[in-house]
Amino acid sequence: MNILLWALQVLTAFLYGASGVMKTFMFDRVSGQVPSFGALPRKVWMALGILELVCTVGLIVPAALHWQPGLTVVSAAVLTIESLVFVWVHVKYRETASVLLSAVLGLLMAFIAYGRMFLKPIS
Repeated sequence: MNILLWALQVLTAFLYGASGVMKTFMFDRVSGQVPSFGALPRKVWMALGILELVCTVGLIVPAALHWQPGLTVVSAAVLTIESLVFVWVHVKYRETASVLLSAVLGLLMAFIAYGRMFLKPIS
């Protein structure tokens, strides 16, 4: 279980990290291609990108260093909630692929939060 959780943490950290970089540093370049980016102001998207980058670090560093491992659970829970919000936004704009991706990532984050809290906590 520990290996599965680590693999999911690394995979999702990569995906959320890429998403955070896109929202924070490449927003102007990609916003024209994604209709749902019009749902929120640019500064909100940038804040969400920064949140994703912080949570990406939170998924890996506290668990790897065995320092405040509860931050890994918090990071996964925050990204779960963010994914639920994105599912709603993508449904509103009828972006089926993005709905599915956000839903799957949200489920993975919920599993990581549950797994690191109850199944195989980092001690």
